[in-house]
Order: sequence, then C-alpha cells, then structure tokens
Amino acid sequence: MLNGLRVITLEEHFATPDYSKGEGGNFVPSFAESVARRISDVENIRIPEMDRTGIDIQVLSLTTPGVQGESGSEDAVVKARRSNDVLAKVVKEHPDRFAAFGAIPTQDPQEAVNELKRVVLDLGFKGVLVNGHTNGVYLDDPRFDILWTEISNLGVPLYIHPAFSPSPLAPLSGYPELAGPVWGWGFETASHALRLIAGGVFDRHPDAQILLGHMGEGLPFTLDRLDDRWAVLQHSVPLERRPSDYIRENVYVTTAGVESAAPLHCALEALGNDRVLFSVDYPYQSADTATAFLAAIDLDQSAKAALAGGNAAKLLSL
Repeated sequence: MLNGLRVITLEEHFATPDYSKGEGGNFVPSFAESVARRISDVENIRIPEMDRTGIDIQVLSLTTPGVQGESGSEDAVVKARRSNDVLAKVVKEHPDRFAAFGAIPTQDPQEAVNELKRVVLDLGFKGVLVNGHTNGVYLDDPRFDILWTEISNLGVPLYIHPAFSPSPLAPLSGYPELAGPVWGWGFETASHALRLIAGGVFDRHPDAQILLGHMGEGLPFTLDRLDDRWAVLQHSVPLERRPSDYIRENVYVTTAGVESAAPLHCALEALGNDRVLFSVDYPYQSADTATAFLAAIDLDQSAKAALAGGNAAKLLSL
C-alpha cells in the first residue's frame, strides 16, 4: 500500500501503570473502550496493526495529561522516571519497531533537566514530550531556560502535546465538547508555541527545536498575518526575527490527527518539505485511515518519502 516507503510516526501514545487513561473529553463509550484496549497492548494489537498498515517505527510517548497533570513535584519526579522505565523496556524488547520520547517533571525545572539527560543519554530516547502547561505555567517562563539549554546541548526536540487550558475559555462556555481536541486544544497549543516565540526563547536558544502535532495546530495558515501585525505592534520582548522565521526554523509539525490534503499542502508550502512529518495519533486515531491518506496523497516520490519517514529519521537519527 505504501510502495516501499519507510514509515515513522511520532505522536503515538502509550499508557503506563501510573497513567492508565488518556484525557480528551467525554468520549462515547465505544471509542473510550477501544482506546483503553489498544493503548498499552504491544504484542497482540499495536505491532500487528503496524504490520498491517505499513508502519515501520512508532515513537512512543506518555498519553496526556501524563506527568504535567501532577500538582506536586515529588510525585511528578517519581512517576516520570517510572513511566520512562516502562517505555524503555518496550523499546528494548522491540528496538526495530519502537523509539520513545521521555516524560519530564516540569514541576521542577532542574529535575526536568535531570530526567531529560537520563532518558536521552542512558535510555537512548529521541527527545521528550510535554503535555502542555504545568499547573498553568508555560515553557516560556524563565525558570525553564535551563531546560532549553540542555535541549539545545543534546540536540533533541521537545514535542508539545495539547492539554486543556488551565481555566475555561470564555467563548467555549456552555459547549464542553469544543474545549478539547475539537478546537480548544489547538488554540491552547498554538498559543503555547507563540509564547515561546514572543518570549524570546528561540533568540536565547536558537538551536532549540520543538514539534507540534495536528498539522502545526493551525500555525502554518497564519504566518503572513503574524508577521504583518507583529510589525506594527509594540513588543514587551524585542525579537531578532519575524514570527514566521521562528516557525520555519525552530518548529517541526506532524500530521497527527489530520488526514486532509488541503492542510497538508498548506503546511508543506508554508514550512517546506523538510519540516512536516507523518504521524497517526494512535490509538486516538486510526492507523488504517492515516496510512491510507499517506498512500493517496498527491506528492512526488521524494517529498512523500521525506514526509513518511525521511524527515523523522534525520531529526531523530533513526
């Protein structure tokens, strides 16, 4: 079906004993049951689905809200380490099929750095994934400069996965179904990324790289507008470049959860073929429909090979 393409997917969720349920809203019972059944079953479900759909490697990460949902740093440190050890065991047992992004206890930035170094240097993980804000604190906060320094030193990316906003979004009041993955998560996560830009994180750490799922949470559509309005506003933090420059140079996006040609072509044109990576968002999305979309998309073979796995292989040394 995929004509010999090497397929690597990067937003592929896993549950551990400490975090056995994901968070995405009030799912219908049949969908919630399907997710719960598939999210941690590697041998009987996950690998056979990968084989059937032509996925060579999944990069596993802890499902949302994960460690970021902890209120205290002590629990976060213990559970992050424990969950990363579970993921490391899965990768060790199937090194040709899985890699991993680690969970880090952002409640304590120094402990987050310690765990980042452990998972990358000792466990061989390919980066880390943070499930949004940490008790309302975002990664542009100056306390996280030590984390961005180490991300840059290690040369690994940080994936920002969505979470619910720390307080309800007023325009969505009365419609809780809009607060999660339907709409609110995209706004929340795109805003998190823009905070990094507006706060000068990428000026202080120009080598830092982040990943955003869901075709970049809408940001590829907005580049001209961001630059145009930024140019006529007064700024609390002067920037060295235009907002779009940071998005093109410090941000990778994955297709996770978006199986539509129009936004894919927009992302490719806006960011370049080397900045867009295929993903599924398993098990919240279907590997069958995602890989069918990849197979059917109208791209020349070199661009499709880069999208399917070439870009991920280069970024993550896979």
